[in-house]
Amino acid sequence: MSLSGSLNVYEFEGGVHPPHSKKSTEASSIEVMPPPKTVVIPLQQHIGAPCKVCVKVKDEVKRGQVIGTAGGFVSAPVHSSISGKVKKVELRPHIAGGEVMAVVIESDGKDEAVDFNGVKDYKSLSPQKLREIVMKAGIVGMGGAAFPTHVKITPPPGEKCDVVILNGAECEPYLTSDHRVMVEHGDDIIAGLEILMQVLEAEKGIIGIEDNKPDAIKVLSELVEDKPSITVLPLKVKYPQGAELQLIKAALNREVGPGKLPIHEGVVVQNVGTAAAIFDAVKNGKPLYERVVTITGNSIAEPKNLLIRVGTSFKDVLEYCGGFYPPPGKIISGGPMMGTAIKNLEVSVIKATSGILCLSESFVDSDPYSNCIKCARCVDACPMFIVPSILGNTIEFMNYEKAEALHVMDCKECGCCTFVCPAKRPLVHWFKFAKAKIVAAKRKKKG
Repeated sequence: MSLSGSLNVYEFEGGVHPPHSKKSTEASSIEVMPPPKTVVIPLQQHIGAPCKVCVKVKDEVKRGQVIGTAGGFVSAPVHSSISGKVKKVELRPHIAGGEVMAVVIESDGKDEAVDFNGVKDYKSLSPQKLREIVMKAGIVGMGGAAFPTHVKITPPPGEKCDVVILNGAECEPYLTSDHRVMVEHGDDIIAGLEILMQVLEAEKGIIGIEDNKPDAIKVLSELVEDKPSITVLPLKVKYPQGAELQLIKAALNREVGPGKLPIHEGVVVQNVGTAAAIFDAVKNGKPLYERVVTITGNSIAEPKNLLIRVGTSFKDVLEYCGGFYPPPGKIISGGPMMGTAIKNLEVSVIKATSGILCLSESFVDSDPYSNCIKCARCVDACPMFIVPSILGNTIEFMNYEKAEALHVMDCKECGCCTFVCPAKRPLVHWFKFAKAKIVAAKRKKKG
């Protein structure tokens, strides 16, 4: 049932209100992009250990076939997104930067699939069997973090989940892929939520949606009218409303302390797209080899929401959308707040790719940054209660030990501090760099 009129929406501290910029695609139905002639499928598409390749050059593969096996518990297998022949297994550019091992497959034009063995009577399955299906399907968080889902739905010993929250906030400007999935595939999302509740033995399910998506709220509210354990919760429009900890605060008024996980507060959060993928894997036996991506911005000729095969190059996607008009000043994988600028259009769409944002030169601020003016706007905006201004100064002078003591590792890289900074300081960039340095130093110390 929908309890949107009686449930409280709690306020989280900090946050900002960037322009939504969603008009060009929020009403655009999901269009299926034809499979490309060649895919380049990275073996690292998730947080955790990269996959181990299990095919070799000249092998014939089918759509949905495993081409990379999980490299550890915190890992997820990778599947072919087309049928054809393996041409290469080699290092290729990755959207996160650098190069990773990838499998290059040339299409045979048949698009043949392996047998998808779904379970019609999945409500009779044990939690462990459902987790196994999710793991074998290669499902990861599709909101951007790409954490292996089977790990997230395996609570540590002694921990109990009483609420599953689906994140339908999609607070990142420009992006509308989750919005369209909610409007067009609401049944799959609800069924996926019920599977998650079954796995975790949770009593309640909540779907949080920012109230600037009234059509999605309406569709899902109608679908849960006869489901008393599930509620649809309209959320205030405020970035980063969709961040895991802020969503938990807004929906339940529970706070996850430093060093803690949501499960320690009895909560598991999943993206709405992830829930739909879970249903597809369990009911239909379909692995995660394609996803909905928003292609938008003022520099793309035809903004769209596309269902795209993993491994499709950004170049092929952008050409399918009519190319650039006007020429881009910056291309971002993801949204403007948390996305990653790319310089090579040969990078591939992966499981975590939620959007491709093309911005003209007029939208790109290339002015140099200056010294901190101590205005404290970043302090007010930070939803994690750290002090970005001091952290920025510390990292600028490469004092990473002090940065760790000032809780840089608690930064969620939401971009609020950078957004409000009048001195245009690249705070999030520095925080990411410092976190990488700290992690590398700890690994080196361990030997």
